[in-house]
Amino acid sequence: MLGSSEAFHGFSVDDVEAARTFYADTLGLEVTEENGMLFLHLAGGTRTLVYPKPGHVPATYTILNFPVPDVEVAVDALVERGVVFERYDWVKDPKGIQRGYGPAIAWFTDPAGNVLSVIED
Repeated sequence: MLGSSEAFHGFSVDDVEAARTFYADTLGLEVTEENGMLFLHLAGGTRTLVYPKPGHVPATYTILNFPVPDVEVAVDALVERGVVFERYDWVKDPKGIQRGYGPAIAWFTDPAGNVLSVIED
């Protein structure tokens, strides 16, 4: 029944305008607004709904992974745009890039505290 449905996923934020600025201006994604909510238009035609939620609590997992050809290049470019990467105790790389266990990956958060990553494709 739902196999042909063009499903989409979503996540909450506490400030839609801050989210719009971050996703559009900082990350360079196409962002549209409908009924006080945002849609992120991702490569391949995927849409992600970003909706306001009173009492928002950031997700405790990575909500979006962005595959990139070179994580280090992506981290450097995003840092230049003001993105701050997470520094987990178990990641020894000075830029916050985890290497050696699966593909290279680095995590950062949106203004609402939701975790995103760049992951080497």
